[in-house]
Amino acid sequence: QVQLVESGGGLVQPGGSLRLSCTASGFPFSMYGMAWYRQGPSETRELVARTTAEGIMTYADSVKGRFTISRDNAKNTFYLQMNSLKPEDTAVYYCKAGAMYWGQGTQVTVSS
Repeated sequence: QVQLVESGGGLVQPGGSLRLSCTASGFPFSMYGMAWYRQGPSETRELVARTTAEGIMTYADSVKGRFTISRDNAKNTFYLQMNSLKPEDTAVYYCKAGAMYWGQGTQVTVSS
């Protein structure tokens, strides 16, 4: 069955960095567009960044210049490199494959 497992979340100070990973199985990873979403406390889930299977990438305005997505099709893994983190980046971060497959989420907390 399809599985998406996020990892790499945690507590980081403002200005710090984290790299999230999403390891996929159960579907042809290289053929799927992938995305990172996040949901903060009492907020709706929002798109952070996405890539098509062909490598066309888009970012939310709030993370442009700070976050970078990448994928390693040989490892079936999708990444989110987050730099210059801010308290408002605090959220549960979710990986999404295609239109319907979601991971369970990983918590990112930015606080001093």
